[in-house]
Amino acid sequence: MFTNLSPLWISLKTAGIATIATFVIGTAAAYWMLDYRGRWKSLIEGILIAPLILPPTVVGFLLLLLFGRNGPIGQLMQQFNFTIIFTWYAAVVAATVVSFPLMYKTALGAFEQVDSSLLQVARTLGASQMRVFFQILLPLAFPGLVAGITLAFARALGEFGATLMLAGNIPGQTQTMPIAIYFAVESGEMNEAWFWAISIMTLSLSGLVAVNLWQQRYQQKNNLMPPRLLEANEPVNRGGKYTEPARLGHWIQPQLRTTQTGLLVNIEKQLLNFKLDTAFTAQPETLGILGGSGSGKSMTLRCIAGVDTPAKGRIVLNGRSLFDSDKNINLPSHKRNVSLVFQNYALFPHMTVAQNIAFGLQNLPKSMRRQRISQQLEGVQMQGLGDRYPHQLSGGQQQRVALARALATEPEVLLLDEPFSALDTYLRSQMERQLLETLATYCGITLFVTHNLEEAYRICENLMVMSGGKAIAYDSKHQIFEHPKTVRIAQLTGCKNFSRAVLEESNSVAATDWGITLQVLEAIPEGLTDVGIRAHQISITTDPELDHTYPCWLAATSETPHRMTLFLKFNGVPTSGQDYHVQAEVFKEKWNDIKDRLFPWYVRLDPARLILMVD
Repeated sequence: MFTNLSPLWISLKTAGIATIATFVIGTAAAYWMLDYRGRWKSLIEGILIAPLILPPTVVGFLLLLLFGRNGPIGQLMQQFNFTIIFTWYAAVVAATVVSFPLMYKTALGAFEQVDSSLLQVARTLGASQMRVFFQILLPLAFPGLVAGITLAFARALGEFGATLMLAGNIPGQTQTMPIAIYFAVESGEMNEAWFWAISIMTLSLSGLVAVNLWQQRYQQKNNLMPPRLLEANEPVNRGGKYTEPARLGHWIQPQLRTTQTGLLVNIEKQLLNFKLDTAFTAQPETLGILGGSGSGKSMTLRCIAGVDTPAKGRIVLNGRSLFDSDKNINLPSHKRNVSLVFQNYALFPHMTVAQNIAFGLQNLPKSMRRQRISQQLEGVQMQGLGDRYPHQLSGGQQQRVALARALATEPEVLLLDEPFSALDTYLRSQMERQLLETLATYCGITLFVTHNLEEAYRICENLMVMSGGKAIAYDSKHQIFEHPKTVRIAQLTGCKNFSRAVLEESNSVAATDWGITLQVLEAIPEGLTDVGIRAHQISITTDPELDHTYPCWLAATSETPHRMTLFLKFNGVPTSGQDYHVQAEVFKEKWNDIKDRLFPWYVRLDPARLILMVD
């Protein structure tokens, strides 16, 4: 029985050092490639993973050309009287190169699994790229990185071909366990070969099994939830004296600079389906941005926050240029003093509530930081829950933490990207009150993105309507809802009834699609193309002699818990449920009164409610 265990120690030393080097280089390369979008990406990716698909002897041959006496690296090292060929250093180099692709691909996969909104919100909270990497990305990708380290170690431990070509077989110096197995078999020492083979398999499999067990326990620990806080923990209004969702005096409100010039946005950016080309200004107020999906609302916020970069234009906040393509200015997110609340809240799952709120307060002394956290927790009625993790909170509580975290940094601009979209109807109402109370004393600029008409109307005094990447209307909410100037604006603000219109007299138009003539009160715009009326503003009457009343027949109905939508056709019996002119919305009580009446019914289209539009 042999007693020389040097191949074991050489292999462990070689694989250990190679794994450390591979972890550092592979993780750095994966982080760089995570955001790299250059045209050479495919080529670079191929080069990085080439050692995984090339035969080890080919890898060893290429390394020999690089590090050999006549190779570029070898000649450079000779100037310092140093060589790595046929030394244990060569074994480390070979093991590092062949195990690198496993670490790189595993790290890249782990990084890609991390929600990008977590990284983006961290930057808007003032964190530098380095801090985002070490405090957000690295901890969240940690289980995947551990798997990569294990795979890289196992690959380095079993490396043979490249090591033999670069380091050779020098017993006690470069002879690793795989090389020892090869030469033991060649000399007929099968017991020795079995010993080293079993040693390698034991070390490799033990590491893999240990990592799998650790990952299972890690997952269970992070998904384990104590008795869940009841969703009913949200404030409930049951009548009587109303308890405010949050005491306003407890919020730390940002103070704008003495020179208040507001926010100026004038940007362009080519997107997949349309071009974002929007321009507007905002003063310290709550400006609602209303529009359909894919209209550019969220992208506008992302450009203001620095999460995305416009192709050209300017973004100026209180006299300070955040972005200016002509002057080559593009401040990073952490220098803009702009807070963004994402739809999914983007709370850091590995941090407690208190740590989430404190993330953007690193520049404050510890005592002030603790005070700010306490005030913010009290402001959202979450005292005593600072040590909870996000997965232990209800949806409404997560929303409040996200808002508290955003305001804790005292931003000049607060960007809210559909913050209620993940909540059910009841919680939306509760959180909406919370937000209204908070914004009542917030003296910065708030941009509130939503596609919910009623939500926009309740929260915002002024609205900007977006469509196809452009701002097509900017006015008070009353003006936009009551007097939309175009059909598209009317559609986006909830109008469902339209007809092509032709001017007949100074105060009447023919609704050609409806087959009726309408009296109007407001001045008829030049270039009139359409007339419309909102569904809830159509009234059904029993008196056909009233002014502005027209006979109609019922084509179909649609029911909601409290209302009925009636699909009505003027001047004739409908041939199908799709044969109708207008939709009218009535409460169920009204429906019960009229549903048994004989046809025709009569509807009144109030001239004061008619909307005159141009295309």
